Amino acid sequence: MTDAISSFGAVGRPVSIHTDDAAKARLKGRYRTETWFKWLGAAAVALAGLFLVLLLSTIVTQAIPALRQNYVTLPIDLSAAKVDPAKLDEVNYDAIAQEALTAKFPNVTSRQDKRLLRGLISTGTGVFLRKDIAADPGMLGGTVDYAVPLDDFADLYLKGLLADVGSDEAISTSVTPSQTSGDIDLTFGDDAMLALARGHGATEGENGMLTLTSGASSLLVAFNGGTVKLTALSPAANGTVIAKGTVIEALDSTAPAASGQAFLRVIETPEASRKISDKVIVWLDMLKSAGLIESRFNSIFFFTGASREPELAGVWGAVVGSFLTMIVTLAIAFPIGVSAAIYLEEFAPRNRLTTMIEVNINNLAAVPSIVFGLLGLAVFLNFFGMPRSAPVVGGMVLALMTLPIIIIASRASLRAVPPSIREAALGIGASKVQTVFHHVLPLAMPGIMTGTILGMAHALGETAPLLMIGMVAFIVDIPGGFTDPATILPVQIFMWADFPEAGFQQKTSAAILILLVFLVIMNAIAVILRRRFERRW
Repeated sequence: MTDAISSFGAVGRPVSIHTDDAAKARLKGRYRTETWFKWLGAAAVALAGLFLVLLLSTIVTQAIPALRQNYVTLPIDLSAAKVDPAKLDEVNYDAIAQEALTAKFPNVTSRQDKRLLRGLISTGTGVFLRKDIAADPGMLGGTVDYAVPLDDFADLYLKGLLADVGSDEAISTSVTPSQTSGDIDLTFGDDAMLALARGHGATEGENGMLTLTSGASSLLVAFNGGTVKLTALSPAANGTVIAKGTVIEALDSTAPAASGQAFLRVIETPEASRKISDKVIVWLDMLKSAGLIESRFNSIFFFTGASREPELAGVWGAVVGSFLTMIVTLAIAFPIGVSAAIYLEEFAPRNRLTTMIEVNINNLAAVPSIVFGLLGLAVFLNFFGMPRSAPVVGGMVLALMTLPIIIIASRASLRAVPPSIREAALGIGASKVQTVFHHVLPLAMPGIMTGTILGMAHALGETAPLLMIGMVAFIVDIPGGFTDPATILPVQIFMWADFPEAGFQQKTSAAILILLVFLVIMNAIAVILRRRFERRW
């Protein structure tokens, strides 16, 4: 602000209103307020950016493990004795894969352990094997090495998400077993193992005996080709330690293992607090050390439908359902919304009725989305009897929700076209309709398209209205049309977030990431269209 002259000084120079002490104090206060406002604004932006970074980093960090899937390669017997080429649909492929897995562990003999071992591979193995054989019949006639997807708990363990597993450390004393299998005694050459067991939660009883319950860390000793889980330790008279243990994988012999030949692995998470047992961990480690486990790109997640098994669940069904729903939404909302905007802005008379319509359109834009879901449930499903969980109904509900947004954006774009365009067209003899559709509408179309895309992006992220029309149903098949049962990405995320299995946590974050990518792409298209076709008057 320029200085205003209020009076003249003793030497005839103009005296500004900012020259006295009070004015200088006010000016200083305004500058200080302005500085504070700038800093507060910058702090608000920084805080918002920090929360955004935290949100995105959390989602990305949790989503990354879902992009990979662990497989175990097994020799699958597809000879004529196992698979009849004329009756491929009658073959029990799951049993063939499980036989190949159990053959890798000949020491696993009990019924319970065999059931536990068979649980290492996914229940969808038979489906994948049957599809691959149908696609490549050359697999038949012999034994082929086939990569089988692991169960979700085994997969999470190998990704380091299920238990805090330490590395193998050499034991600096001798270890002597009493036998090679079952419940055995181990003799350690010194008492160092006692302090280690105390440090990992062993319970001390009479005569200094330490018991490693299921609530303590697991101590696994690997030597002589096998693995023993320690269950109790007690000091001996000659300074050694006698430990009791259970053989998880049978030892080759009862020969003493010298210092450095036995290895100790400590699993910090107690067995009672994790979803995977010590036996399964040992079996997975053996498969991994044999080079039979590999990590692959998780194509199952991207190209399959929903499943109750985390390792078999995919987003493709939700992506196709979202695409079909958005097509219906756009096909209904865009022509109706733009037509309504043109009529209200260019042709409708200015009276109380149009004013009331405009006010109600503005109010509808602020109505909670669940209300539109209730409307769709009452009208489309209950009254007209349209198919439940179908993209056509979901698209109609979302179109009702998006219409006010498109109308408001379209009217703003039409209003932004200078009146001189209309006057020039009318001046050379064009009709009102020709003026609007030949001149005004093309100039307003970039803004209309931008508003429409943003409205569609808003509709894509909606969940509540679709829950009311049954699109929360568990749909396994990929929808093939507008009337097939389907779900969409936000609802799929909502369902996965509610499942208790740990494997769905990573898939939920990965699905959120995919939805965010779609929303970013749609907003980027809106920005590009606006900048490319924007006209400045």
